[in-house]
Amino acid sequence: MDISVVIPLLNEDESLNELYDWIVQVVQSNHYSYEILFIDDGSTDNSWETIQELSQKDTNVKGIKFQTNYGKSQALNAGFNIAQGDVVITMDADLQDSPDEIPELYNLIKNEGFDLISGWKKKRYDSKIKKNFPSKLFNFAARKTSGLKLHDFNCGLKAYKKEVIKNIDVYGEMHRYIPVLAKNAGFTKIDEKVVAHQARKYGVTKFGMDRFINGFLDLITIWFLSKFGKRPMHLFGFLGSIMFIIGFFSALYIGVTKLLKLYYYHTPTKLVTDNPWFYIALTTMIIGTLFFLSGFLGELILRTKRDKSLYKISNKTNL
Repeated sequence: MDISVVIPLLNEDESLNELYDWIVQVVQSNHYSYEILFIDDGSTDNSWETIQELSQKDTNVKGIKFQTNYGKSQALNAGFNIAQGDVVITMDADLQDSPDEIPELYNLIKNEGFDLISGWKKKRYDSKIKKNFPSKLFNFAARKTSGLKLHDFNCGLKAYKKEVIKNIDVYGEMHRYIPVLAKNAGFTKIDEKVVAHQARKYGVTKFGMDRFINGFLDLITIWFLSKFGKRPMHLFGFLGSIMFIIGFFSALYIGVTKLLKLYYYHTPTKLVTDNPWFYIALTTMIIGTLFFLSGFLGELILRTKRDKSLYKISNKTNL
């Protein structure tokens, strides 16, 4: 199969028939073998009924329905799991992504050898305050932390080599950072293409402040996994060392001060527990120890996973 088009959606029944007709016209005019996967993320309108009607009319249309709203990342992951096309193209269901981009996206993956092409909506028709500003902020932070020079990480219109979507796990709000996930999985031929952006024709945007906050939390997760995911001890060991050194020198200061006062003044001094540095030393040394333990546990978990992977590879080799 040439192309799988994966479309996550939530309450978009007004646009589905028009989107389907548009996609079919493009892929059939280019003689692609294809499938269209609609992932209904817990819609409360007639989206699922529309998908069922389309699948009865066209056997190339398939659908997955979630009983409740799990989020775009889970919807994409479900679509990726069943996609069969050599090239997988994702787009939103609100008609803001143009199916006319499909042939060029397909060519860049299939003939130019790219692993992933991310759309860049250079000219947008969204609200500047509600979506454009947060999007620019996300993209700037993602570029700095990932090293990928993409302008629009969160564009719904993307094309992937099949191997990419079968080797990444999209969860939480990670759909914003799929190019970073792909890079971490070893796929380095990643680029972008300027794509057309349409004004929303039906319905309302699903973007809210909760996604803004969750997106930044997921960005921190991505940064950590990119930098320390394979060697957690490098982070936790460093932090543990800093905290332990602070605690050690605080304790040393308390002890030396007490001894000097006894030696020079020969008078009883206050209890050690009356000195605020005692609590600083105790707290930082405990925190430092906990950081070390976290690093060791992380390393042990990773080593166990690596050993299991090597065992599987060895079994396959023997077979």
